Amino acid sequence: MRRVLALTLSVVCTYAMAAQASDDILAHGMRDGDAPAWAVAVVSPPGWTRDCCTYAKAIGVDAVLYQGEWTGKPERVMVLNTWPRELPTLADEVAADRKQYLQRDPKGHATDIHIGNPNMPCAGVLYQGSDRIDDAVVFCDPGKESGIRLSWSMSFADGDAEQRALLEAFMQVATDTRYERYVEATKR
Repeated sequence: MRRVLALTLSVVCTYAMAAQASDDILAHGMRDGDAPAWAVAVVSPPGWTRDCCTYAKAIGVDAVLYQGEWTGKPERVMVLNTWPRELPTLADEVAADRKQYLQRDPKGHATDIHIGNPNMPCAGVLYQGSDRIDDAVVFCDPGKESGIRLSWSMSFADGDAEQRALLEAFMQVATDTRYERYVEATKR
């Protein structure tokens, strides 16, 4: 009886964990060539609004997280982008982004950010632009089989009084992001 009870609790806990993981899906995409359908899941920081389908689509990204009302301004908005995997390595993605940024802003500075995402390799850069706008960007590689790469980015004014809290929330999202194969819910 104890074994049956333990097995039943194990199945219930596994099911609950799977349901919770699916509840955190922020964005998804359908199968594209060899790339399977994908989903990106993350728990939003308290007080942040999740959007994949209204404002995100309007600006051409997969999802956004923002606080308060949508202003349409890029500052203080976490942006999720996915794209088909093209460059050979995650380091190549970061290097290409760094090169492009510093070509646009030769007086800008780039500082590496360590991301300890337990679900997939990620690497980040904090850009400090001569325009007095800072940009944090994190690239993640969910693996060759996924067929995609993804990134989180967020801009904020240099010297923003909430810069530290914003960067901490951003880092938590980047650290907790998970890739999942997407399975469309069946309609009843």
